[in-house]
Amino acid sequence: MLPEDRLVQISQRFEYLEAQLNAGAAPDQIARISREYSELKPVVEEIDQWRAARDGIAEAQLMLADPEMRELAEDELARLHQELPRLEQKLRIALLPKDAADARPAIVEIRPGTGGDEAALFAGNLLSMYRRYAESQGWKFQLLELTETELGGIKEATARIEGEGVFARLKYESGVHRVQRVPETESGGRIHTSAATVAVLPEAEDVDIDIPAGDIRIDTMRASGAGGQHVNTTDSAVRITHIPTGIVVTSSEKSQHQNRANAMAVLRARLYDMERQRVDAERAADRKNQVGSGDRSERIRTYNFPQGRMTDHRINLTLYALDRVMAGDLTEIIDALIAHDQAARLAADQ
Repeated sequence: MLPEDRLVQISQRFEYLEAQLNAGAAPDQIARISREYSELKPVVEEIDQWRAARDGIAEAQLMLADPEMRELAEDELARLHQELPRLEQKLRIALLPKDAADARPAIVEIRPGTGGDEAALFAGNLLSMYRRYAESQGWKFQLLELTETELGGIKEATARIEGEGVFARLKYESGVHRVQRVPETESGGRIHTSAATVAVLPEAEDVDIDIPAGDIRIDTMRASGAGGQHVNTTDSAVRITHIPTGIVVTSSEKSQHQNRANAMAVLRARLYDMERQRVDAERAADRKNQVGSGDRSERIRTYNFPQGRMTDHRINLTLYALDRVMAGDLTEIIDALIAHDQAARLAADQ
């Protein structure tokens, strides 16, 4: 049974927020009210559809007593009885607790794992894949840090992606991505297995994480090394060390002021993610069984180039459309991961 009391409370809250907006809320309250209103609107729409179907069944049952309306009522009852379970399932999903970070921008960090130069090249492929996916979604993609190898791969890349529902969709990408292919450097045609790690963190706000000035050390340096993003063009690269945790972040854009802001944003995101994972671990002992757990050590996906195959191991999804996936078409994969996660949480609520 659906929680009728909760549905009434949600509908009443939505009507109250709507009245507040129509009456002209105080300027300092508009943003908060608008955000809550937008979050509740899709839930209320699902509630209204479910109630309309339920009320329609009651009305059609009354019509059965009228001989002239009986056939029409029977057809309507058959349709609504078939429709109601689907609407109820959609409503149950809408009522699932939302991750408070879902609407936030995401910080995406990509690093090569095992496999040497080939792993670095694959890490570069993943960066391009996410850039293209962001573009297809109409999201803003900003590269915060990029260190390249002499062969055109990457040693490390950090990007900020902003748009509607960014973290809600990209959070399932955290983990180890494995590639099987013949490297460009391989003359014998042998297939190698390499890997790269992806970490997707919700961007933290200043109010989420307080970082005392005494907890950080800020160093200014010249960009250097093979393919450094702005080699020989700046002495303003910034490295920030968080002393309590040992976390080190860098940014190598041309503006020292922007570098400091970028590095602090990444540092806040990492500290915020650490706190989220600590809370999640305390809340759910079976956290690693959830596809959205963000476990960095978990091998989540294999990209097999000779067979043109992509396999997501968490949900046993295999697509023979690797070219399309590497071109940034991740919608089918992410939709399947979200559906699996929703089904698992619905089952846990039973």
